[in-house]
Amino acid sequence: MSGMKLLALLSVLALPTVAEAKPPLREVKEVDDELYYIAIANEISEYCPSISGRRLKAIGVMWGLKSKANSLGYSDSEIRAYVESDAEKDRMRAKGEAYLASNGVSYDNPTSFCTLGQKEIERNSAIGVYLRAN
Repeated sequence: MSGMKLLALLSVLALPTVAEAKPPLREVKEVDDELYYIAIANEISEYCPSISGRRLKAIGVMWGLKSKANSLGYSDSEIRAYVESDAEKDRMRAKGEAYLASNGVSYDNPTSFCTLGQKEIERNSAIGVYLRAN
């Protein structure tokens, strides 16, 4: 093999494999969904005086989500950009408000938050695990 061919082959072999592009964090279901559940639980606890949010649990889960995102190759700055993005906050709010409305919750009727919160707690749902009846 000629020196040039050998050099070309070695340079190709020495290149790191091209990693697939990471999807936006909003498309990483295990991260985005969990943040959504925490956001819904927080909204319920804010409007229903008889239900509290399990904030320490939520904080622990959020740290775990950050670690998970890091292990998937997302940098701290990418994670921060996702969490602090106004567009993402608006998207999450719209998704959450649609869920609340589809479950009969109205901001004009705070007890409707309590009704949904109680159902979520009783079902031990993904949202209910972040809530506690006072």
